[in-house]
Amino acid sequence: MTTGVLLRDAELDGRTVTDVRVSGGSVVEIGVRLTAHPGEDVLDARGGALLPGLCDHHLHLHALAAAARSVDCGPTAVTTPEGLAEALAQAPADERGWVRGIGYAEGVAGLLDRVALDRLHAARPVRVQHRSGALWTVNTLGAQALDLARADHAGVERDGRGRPTGRLWRADDWLRTRTSGARPPDLRPVGARLAGLGITHVTDATPDLGATAIDAIGEAVRTGALPQRVRLLGAPLHWTAPGGPRSPTAGPYKIVLADSGLPGFDALVERIRAARRAGRAVAVHCVTREAFFLLTAALDAIGGRAGDRIEHASLVPAESIPRLRDLGPAVVTQPGFIADRGDDYLRDVPAGDHQDLYRARSLIEGGVPVALASDAPYGPVDPWLVIDAAVRRRTRSGQIVGPGEGLTTLQALEAFLGPPDAPGGPPRKVARGAPADLVLLRVPRAAALERPSADLVAATLIAGAVVWSRPR
Repeated sequence: MTTGVLLRDAELDGRTVTDVRVSGGSVVEIGVRLTAHPGEDVLDARGGALLPGLCDHHLHLHALAAAARSVDCGPTAVTTPEGLAEALAQAPADERGWVRGIGYAEGVAGLLDRVALDRLHAARPVRVQHRSGALWTVNTLGAQALDLARADHAGVERDGRGRPTGRLWRADDWLRTRTSGARPPDLRPVGARLAGLGITHVTDATPDLGATAIDAIGEAVRTGALPQRVRLLGAPLHWTAPGGPRSPTAGPYKIVLADSGLPGFDALVERIRAARRAGRAVAVHCVTREAFFLLTAALDAIGGRAGDRIEHASLVPAESIPRLRDLGPAVVTQPGFIADRGDDYLRDVPAGDHQDLYRARSLIEGGVPVALASDAPYGPVDPWLVIDAAVRRRTRSGQIVGPGEGLTTLQALEAFLGPPDAPGGPPRKVARGAPADLVLLRVPRAAALERPSADLVAATLIAGAVVWSRPR
């Protein structure tokens, strides 16, 4: 029977090479030439860095699982209407006959609606998600299958005559139950993929999670299908976590300031106050300048609370940084979008706003806590790619977005190492008594910082158990 794991010759804090023993889910001993215990697994670190496991502070688990069964409709896969039509024609349908597309951007075939999508593919029901994650578009067969003419969901867009346009705003749960059944997709492949990247903690940022989605995540965590520790921003306001070490926990309450329609000031203030009454901080989706000013005004009126977060903070004016520091929320941002979509930003965003896009260094220097995240599947899931993007801030064409906003590689790495309940806080350490949620690299930390890559991950431990290891 295995009683624990002894990691030999692991580098800690970029300096010391030593042995580390984990048992009972915790680091229990650190020292040179520790004696292996009977039944203990011994893992030779060969001088590789041993780090706290990475935390992706903002992703979407079920969307990430579903992405594997979808056709890529974005500009990295297709660039013309003809290419998109061909991709949809070649895509296999699911068990209910639907073709599911993801990652769409207007540069491929313009603004989609039901009629435009019919021109691309009318033979089968199709639903295509915009790369923002906020919008789905269905063709005519899809609209008929969903009975959109009689649907009462608030996100169903209608034209001036009351007819559905085929565009559905923030209707993920509603759409999922009508296209794929009530059961969300299997999370086991997602858990394995995240573990292979060194990720031990995730915060699911999907808003307004329903009971079925929460139960599916909880079951995946409890059974080990999803080995990561999970926090939920989209849990209902008064949701009570089941408790226990293998159960998800509630994070701050997710509020979406949608680009398609900002709430009124009083309405936003009341939503934040409701969260305060429920004992929850807030995590506010904020991607436009207008949304940023609305949120900061609301927090000014109410006052900040420990644990408040701004999700994305895509545009932050420099003059607002001191105010943001005083209000206290952490910024959870995604520089991976610069590498993935930066050329589109430079083309579509007014030139005067370019310096304000996905700020990082100026926020940290201004005293604002900053954590990094992927927003997967809408951004690249690989945290090592996000780290590289946070440092270099290069678009696909090689242009720089926001010169002077790049982090050092160590800063970017540490922005993935903050506590899940305090993103942007001091990075966790490998220390005696700390949880044994760890990632072992194949090289020392200095070498990893020179060239960050997921290929450097040798093994991932969660609660002291090796959940992923690279074949040697």
